[in-house]
Amino acid sequence: MTHATNTHQGFDARLKKIDRNRARLTNGYSAKVTRDGLIVFRPKRRAQGFSVRGLAFLVLGVFLFKAMILAHLGGTIYDQRVDALKSGTLVEQAGAFVMQKDQVSTFIAQYLRPFVK
Repeated sequence: MTHATNTHQGFDARLKKIDRNRARLTNGYSAKVTRDGLIVFRPKRRAQGFSVRGLAFLVLGVFLFKAMILAHLGGTIYDQRVDALKSGTLVEQAGAFVMQKDQVSTFIAQYLRPFVK
């Protein structure tokens, strides 16, 4: 290999590293001034784990979904369908456990009933 080939490969590697760093910075960054006055930009880290807000929206969505079905079908038919799920497979039994009537869903269904019918 010649000296020009090594230099060209090194240059390509530096360009790839710059592109990779710029791509990371597109999702947000923080700037820090070092002791010698150099401004260094670091990509912000993504939050690890689960989001409490996301979990709250999921639970609220389940309650709203149950309330919509309860308001649409009515209490008697809803109970019959949940009972039918209880005698099914393991997945259906888990669905029956989640979909059983509760006070929150029943309360929301009372207010949704005039809009659903």
